[in-house]
Amino acid sequence: MLTYERIDFLNLREAGEYFGNIDWGALAFSAGAAILKLAAIFIIFLIVRAAGGRLISKSFDTFEQRENISSARAQTLKSLTSNVFSYVLIFIVTVTVLQIFGIQATAILAGAGVVGLAIGFGAQGLVSDVVTGFFLLLEKQIDVGDYVTAASFSGIVEQVGLRTTQIRGFDGTLHFVPNREITSLSNHSRGNMRALVDIGISYDDDIDKAIMVLQEACDKVKAGNESIMDGPNVIGIQSLGSSDVVLRIIAKTQNMEQWGVERELRKALKEALDANGIEIPYPHQVYIEKNSSN
Repeated sequence: MLTYERIDFLNLREAGEYFGNIDWGALAFSAGAAILKLAAIFIIFLIVRAAGGRLISKSFDTFEQRENISSARAQTLKSLTSNVFSYVLIFIVTVTVLQIFGIQATAILAGAGVVGLAIGFGAQGLVSDVVTGFFLLLEKQIDVGDYVTAASFSGIVEQVGLRTTQIRGFDGTLHFVPNREITSLSNHSRGNMRALVDIGISYDDDIDKAIMVLQEACDKVKAGNESIMDGPNVIGIQSLGSSDVVLRIIAKTQNMEQWGVERELRKALKEALDANGIEIPYPHQVYIEKNSSN
């Protein structure tokens, strides 16, 4: 009868014979060759990615000059092309690495088709993102650098992709918006914008004089600001407040310049009213002290 010690000895001897039959030199050579191949693939990947990025950038710069398209549109298309190029390059590298380890990529791709069909019903959101992104680009609804409002976010577009759109808020927050959530889009960067300023004067002041003073100040601002395309004009009384008569001034400005024009107008209008003794009213409170008889 074999004892446990005898069985353990036989197992150790068999294991020793098994490992002794392994050609460690050939195994080390194969491992080293695989590592060298992976390193070569990684280096080639970096070189091709860098060269492809420069080629795409140079191509779109030339395209922008020859076709006379906007810089924002060229940046949008360049960003999308770079993304597609990166995806294709990563796919090729993945297939090559699989082949190094003896895995047949064709079988994986065939199986991926079946699996993709199975999970396609659960990836409807992704498909919707891609379709929506395609039409956003095709219809030129949005470009990099545009000021937009989409999916409750407002800001400057930094990147437009087939799956997500990146919007940089004015507080610096970068919003990643899935394209399927862009059910409505407001693009504030198409055409001239409107600068609007409301300013109040006292009920005791002469309205006609105030309008004349404000218009003179507007004309001075117009003469020194090239971003103003039309106006500014004092269009008249906007409302009658509880303590002031509100006058409205409007102007048309170059895109994205409306806020700066509004700030400049407010400063110039305030100085003009002060110089002509026209009061800008502010809320007053009246305190009545009632003396009680002793």
